[in-house]
Amino acid sequence: MSELNSRQESLQRRVERILPTVVKPGRYVGGELNQVHKPWDSVRTHFALVFPDIYDLGQSNLGIALLYDILNKRQDVAAERAFAPWIDMEAAMREKGIPLFSLENKRALSDFDIIGFSLPYETVYTNFINLLDLSNIPIFSKDRTDEMPLVIAGGQAIYNPEPVSPFVDAFVLGEGEEAVLDIVNAYQAWEDQGGSREDLLIRLAEVPGVYVPSLYEIDYQEDGRITSIQATHPSASMPIDKRIMAELPPPLTHFMVPNVEVVQERVSVEIMRGCTRGCRFCHAGMVNRPIRERSVEDILDTLREGIRQTGYEEVSLLSLSSSDYSQIIPLINGLGDLLREQQVNITLPSLRIESFSGEIMDALQDLSPGGGFTLAPEAGTERLRNIINKPISDAEFFDTVRAIFEHGWNTIKLYFMIGHPQETLEDVAAIAELAKETLQIGRRIVGGRVRIHLGVSTFIPKPHTPFQWAAFDDPVSIQEKIFVLHDRLHGSKVKMTWNDPMASQHEAWLSRGDRRIADVIFKAWQNGARFDAWREHFNIENWQKAFEDCNLDPDFYGKRARDIDEVLPWDHINAGVKKSFLKRDYEWSLEGKIRPDCRQQCYSCGILSSFNELRLAHPDGGWKCP
Repeated sequence: MSELNSRQESLQRRVERILPTVVKPGRYVGGELNQVHKPWDSVRTHFALVFPDIYDLGQSNLGIALLYDILNKRQDVAAERAFAPWIDMEAAMREKGIPLFSLENKRALSDFDIIGFSLPYETVYTNFINLLDLSNIPIFSKDRTDEMPLVIAGGQAIYNPEPVSPFVDAFVLGEGEEAVLDIVNAYQAWEDQGGSREDLLIRLAEVPGVYVPSLYEIDYQEDGRITSIQATHPSASMPIDKRIMAELPPPLTHFMVPNVEVVQERVSVEIMRGCTRGCRFCHAGMVNRPIRERSVEDILDTLREGIRQTGYEEVSLLSLSSSDYSQIIPLINGLGDLLREQQVNITLPSLRIESFSGEIMDALQDLSPGGGFTLAPEAGTERLRNIINKPISDAEFFDTVRAIFEHGWNTIKLYFMIGHPQETLEDVAAIAELAKETLQIGRRIVGGRVRIHLGVSTFIPKPHTPFQWAAFDDPVSIQEKIFVLHDRLHGSKVKMTWNDPMASQHEAWLSRGDRRIADVIFKAWQNGARFDAWREHFNIENWQKAFEDCNLDPDFYGKRARDIDEVLPWDHINAGVKKSFLKRDYEWSLEGKIRPDCRQQCYSCGILSSFNELRLAHPDGGWKCP
């Protein structure tokens, strides 16, 4: 037996010995139904896919599942999974000297060629570097040697990669289904040719959509703002265009059944990608343009195959605006047939008030009798909804509410944000009045069975949106607005949930941070920050102390409005929508001017011109922009 195999056998035995001491040991054993297991020595390239949160969340992640399926279809590649161990498991691993390991072959992550981290939101950043440390891999990329794994990252959060750029060798910007194979090819070519780690990074920088931060230099002014962002090597693009596919890839065909209960035990399929509504606060709506759709046939075939492979009794549709799907009625009818065939539950996504219709509601009646609906007006007054470019009148909102109750549903979930630019306390109070009036309408139509759930989140200015220049609201002001809602809703029977203002402030720091924020993340981790997305584990003091130790002002990143001509930390990242378009839309918001759905009129946001060559190469790619 080779030394590596002997070491591996020892690792597996050590893992088995600590499992009886932790909660949910099934998180760490692998061997799930439909898992892909390839003998270690049977493949050339070993690729670890890592989700920096617990198995219960990560195993439900569709992006991880897609990449796992795509990579394992290659005979020369083995993709294996790893997740963040829970607090008890991490303590046991550190005590026994057990490194982070993959579920399939129980290999230490340091044995892999490539480690790909999914970073879907900023609050996993301390988990991310904690997993590097637990893997015995240097946290800062500059400290890694030629023999160590390549560390890459992708996901929605890295459209501003700078806060974690010192920890990452290369980022995949945009859609990863094709890019991940190009990275494998580049890695194998580097192996064949030989060379240093720097040679590998230069080769990766030539892959479309790949950003190698070590090949770029950031200069700062005395007041902390950025002077310039410059490439330092000819292979480094400027800007770096996000990776995009002319059409959606084939849907997932390989469905794994988890060992333990996970957050979403259902078969999920993405029905469309992108959105044309142009909500000014919405990061996903801007960076995932343009719209591409799957056919009704592909969606239904995927759901049937997923049910066959897993035995799940629930299916769900994924998109940003499902009622905007051009074939929504045939799809709902097909789902009705599926419901009768398979006796499964259908999870309906949030439907847009603007594209809601009686025809859709009639079609949905048999699909989901009773139950609930989710609506997201986002702001309490028409004035503020115009500012955020979600132009829904109160009359239109209440007409939709009445139609929902008249069609037999008894529960409505309402989602709003507080802290919008130009928001007043009157706008906040109007949220409570809308919720109470919704309850009263429901009681008049369906009686005492009606339930209204009000979810209140805090607006966070996000990169690549028209509001990227806006300030984050002061946490004291946010708390005051929550008190206003509590007071207005007292005794109303409307159930309200809300976000912690300090947790929202923490996300704002990271969302718009520059490269210097990496030191804050590292220091917060040293202070004990872990699982920041979990309310019971988030501790703002870890972060406040980190900012102090790094001599950085958190208000510079959070509450400071950006100058309209300021160089932003993500200006070298091209998400497809031009900065000039975002600037113009921000100026329109200050005037309360709306921009209707761009399927009615093209506003030259940049997505088509940026990728015109791709579009011409794929004339039948399902593009929906005019």
